[in-house]
Parts: sequence; structure tokens; C-alpha cells
Amino acid sequence: MFGKILIANRGEIAVRIIRALREMNIASVAIFSEADRRSLHVQMADEAICVGPAPSAESYLVKDKILSAAKQVGAEAIHPGYGFLSENASFAKACDKAKIKFIGPDWRAIDQMGSKTSARRVAIAAGAPVVPGTEKGLNDAKAARKIAAELGYPVLLKAAAGGGGKGMRRVDHEAELAAAMSSASSEAERAFGSGEVYLEKLIERPRHIEVQVMGDEHGHLIHLGERECSIQRRHQKVVEECPSPLVLANPELRQQIGEAALRIARAVNYANAGTLEFLADQSGRFYFLEMNTRLQVEHPVTECVTGVDLVRWQIRIAAGERLTLQQQDIRWNGSAIECRVYAEDPENGFFPSAGRLAHYSEPGGPGVRVDGGVYPGWTVPLEYDPLLAKLTVWGDTRETAVDRMRRALAEYRILGIKTNLVLLTQLMSDAAWLAGDLDTNFLDRFMPHFKAEKPTPESTLSSMLSAARTAMQKPAAAQTSEPASQWRANGRRGLLR
Repeated sequence: MFGKILIANRGEIAVRIIRALREMNIASVAIFSEADRRSLHVQMADEAICVGPAPSAESYLVKDKILSAAKQVGAEAIHPGYGFLSENASFAKACDKAKIKFIGPDWRAIDQMGSKTSARRVAIAAGAPVVPGTEKGLNDAKAARKIAAELGYPVLLKAAAGGGGKGMRRVDHEAELAAAMSSASSEAERAFGSGEVYLEKLIERPRHIEVQVMGDEHGHLIHLGERECSIQRRHQKVVEECPSPLVLANPELRQQIGEAALRIARAVNYANAGTLEFLADQSGRFYFLEMNTRLQVEHPVTECVTGVDLVRWQIRIAAGERLTLQQQDIRWNGSAIECRVYAEDPENGFFPSAGRLAHYSEPGGPGVRVDGGVYPGWTVPLEYDPLLAKLTVWGDTRETAVDRMRRALAEYRILGIKTNLVLLTQLMSDAAWLAGDLDTNFLDRFMPHFKAEKPTPESTLSSMLSAARTAMQKPAAAQTSEPASQWRANGRRGLLR
């Protein structure tokens, strides 16, 4: 087993990994940008090292700096979390060359599945259903017009090199295609370093269903069921759950979609954690969409329902251990729902809300889990994703889980910035949500009925008092004259450079 692991990430996922490492008695090393010097993951890690200025392109995305940091502290492995370099084949390859273990799949699998067009070809060869579309990237508007006409409008332009809604455009008519292609390609180039786009037939009212797989480096591969991820804004997930209401209505679907996921993963000799994403129409017919060759943000719902610690298994598999779980060992117990708590303003187009957390307190109690990366008095930076925490609840039924989520959201207290807590609370009482009548455009229909919470004199006063209390009760990191990142929750001081 590894003695020391560097975490090439930040925020709540870095905290999640640090906790897993502490349970496994493995030393943790955090990296941070100048904007994150006082972040929770820096404070919690055994050691911490600065890798550059605030912009991620100058810090969290600089491969040489991260590898240099790993060598400097003697880390034997790097856990990339999700985002940043987690699906970068050249970074995984560089780790191999440096003899530092990349905690994730082999770089060849990342390379094959990282391009959506390449992944489509793999899925087709594996006999998995795919959305009709192109198998190669498009750079010519004339060729795109011909293909779009064959597919039939509406069509969807998508970036070949990445996801998260970047470089994605709906096109309803031929006259819109050239401009949409230029816009999508430019956005994809900025986001992923590649302007290549491809075309798919647009499925109306699709559900977004994904399947968690886990494999070892000895050829053993299993799936851990599906997650419903249809509640999205700007193609970014907001609420996820396991099991999917679609599977609750059609239990055979889990086996069908799980087997399709495994066929694709086996085709690239996949090892470690990965997620196969599918679109499903309202009848339950599903199509392969893409593969995320990493841990997913929403992995807690799978952990809650199956009892399998995915992060711990990621580390064990990377260390060469065999996956002892068999497919027949996996059981799905009850229902879990995750709400992503964002620093954003739903009333203002979900615009990010940076600023100081005047007050922050998380809910608790039976069946409640919070994966967070913030603390009272911390300043939310503008430079990164506005995710503050992930609130996950478990119940023996979906109805119990929804009730528990309502209670937990009511207990959550965040003052000083805008958040989506009120939106999430109202969503949990929506009739269509409660009925499981979901699709990826659900929030677009829901938002006209959203009622923003109006500040009261009492809440304003409370915010002011909380800010004053926080200022007088700063954490140890802020009280010392030493750099904040030398403070450790476990009482140890690590390396700061």
C-alpha cells in the first residue's frame, strides 16, 4: 500500500480523499493556488504545497508543477479527484513515466474514451446502443449541413474533447447551423484545447442515466448500478439520485443498462472507477452518451445505497489489489438523493456568488451526509466552480429520502452569499419531481415557478451579527502569523512551500 498520496485537486473532493487516506493511515499532500491558501483541504492535509497563482491554467492544470510537487514531497501516487487533470491522458502518461501511480485508469483507456467520437466507436463495436450521429469530428460547415439533414432536425452540436455543457448547442434549423458550429467550436477550444465538434440527433425530453463501474488491474469488472442525473442547469447536474425512478418503474432496466456499460468498459480493458453515461427516452430505451474516466461528483449516492466506499477501492486497486466484490455481491438498499449546494444566485441566471461566509452550519442526523469543503469565515473565490458542498440523504424508500432531504435543507444555514438552498427546497416539493417525471429540461420548466426568498430585517440582522462573531472567532489558521496552510486539524504541521 502507498505511504503518501498527493491530491491534485481542491475543495470538497480533496477533503473527501483526505478523509479516506486518514482512515487508511496514508499521509496526504494537498496542493493549492494562491487563492486557496486558507482553504479547508489545505488545512486538513498532512502537507501542503503551493503550485501557482489563482487561475487554474497557472496552477491546478499545470502538469509539470504537480509532478514536481509530488516528487518534492516523496508522494508515491496522485489522486486527481474530478475535473482539472482527472481525464487528461497525457498527465496520466506523464505520471507513469515519472513512476508515480495515477489513481485512475490507464492513460490508454482515458485516451480512447476521452474523445466522445472515439468513445462512440468503441460503444458501437461493443454492441451498445448509441444516439445516431457522427463518429468523427467535424470542421466543415458544408459537411455538417449534409449530415444534419440526414439525421433530421433538431440536432445537437457537442465538443468532442470534453463535457459539462461546454461547446454544446441545440440547432433546430439549417440556417442556425453555421453560426452554432462556430460558437460551439470556439467555446470547446477555450475549455478543452480542442475545437473539434460532432453532431448527434437530439432526443426530445431525454433522461440522463449513468452507470458506475469499478474494475481492478487483473481483469475483474463490475457495475454498481445507475444514478438519475436529469436535474441540470446549463448541462451541469444539480440533483442526483439512486435508484433512478425509471428503474423503480422498470427493474429490468438496471441489468440491461449495467450490462451495456460493462461491455463498453471491457472493450478498453478499464480498471479503477468510471462512469458510463446514457440518455434514455421516456419509454426507457437508452443510448450511450459518453464515459467519464474518473470518480463522479455524485458518487455519494452510490456509496449510500450499495455500502461500497468507492474512493477507498480506487486507492486499493491503484495499489494493485484485487477487487474482491463480485457482481452478485452488490445490493441496492433503499434510496439516496444528493443536492449540490452552490454559491450562486438562481434568481439571476445562476450567476456565481463569491464572498465571505458570514455563517455556515451543516445539517446532521440519521441518514444525512455532507461532503463539504468550506468553513465559517472562508471567502468563496470567483476563480473556480461555485460548489460549496454536496448534501446527500438516505432513506428506506424514495419518499423517506425526499422527506429527509426537506428536513436537512431546512437545517442548512449559509449567510453572507447567495446560494441555491431555497431553489432545492422548493424543488423537493414539486409535483413532477415527486412523481419521478424527469428529463434534462426539467429545471427550465421549473424556474418560472421558482419564488426567491426575500430578505427580512431579522435575516439581515442575523447576517450582520454572524459576520461580527466570525470576525472575533477566526479559525486558528487565521489567528497565527504563520501562513494559514501550516495549520492542521489533526494537530500536525506539514510542509508548506
